[in-house]
Amino acid sequence: MRAWLLILLMCLSLPSGADEIIICYNYGCAAIDTVEFDANVLNAMHRLLVRTGNAAEERDALSLSIGLFEISAGLQTPTWADKGGNANDDGVDGRMDCIDESTNTNNYLLLLEGKGWLRFHRVLAPVMRAPMWFDDHWAARIVETQSGREFAVDSWFFDNGRPAFVAPLEAWRKGAKPE
Repeated sequence: MRAWLLILLMCLSLPSGADEIIICYNYGCAAIDTVEFDANVLNAMHRLLVRTGNAAEERDALSLSIGLFEISAGLQTPTWADKGGNANDDGVDGRMDCIDESTNTNNYLLLLEGKGWLRFHRVLAPVMRAPMWFDDHWAARIVETQSGREFAVDSWFFDNGRPAFVAPLEAWRKGAKPE
């Protein structure tokens, strides 16, 4: 059921001409809201991305951009209260689990891709890892266009507004997390 909801939200959240997207929160996308990104926020991200000269630099810029998206969304929704992981904000309106985070991060990345601002990567569907059968974890996913290497873009580890953790997909699937 959760995978179906994730796919539905991704389809409904494709960027429109208005630079608005749908985000979700309160664990398992229980709450849904529309956020709009103004020109100042988008221009800051564009400046970060246009200055990149290679794929690694673009991944760093994407990590920072996810933090900027979260700050902007947090000014419009209760997601400002989200803390890294799941234990630190249990019961708080605006909390996000990995389903919420991966859905929103994917939508942010699709907005950047739709503007033509990604030169070294494409956005793929979110990905799941299951180190234990009952402990699945989701992240957004990008692929480096030249090499075909895939990367997880995981904002779940950090409080709202922090840059996302970006790791090679194979390392992330094995449990890689920020130091």
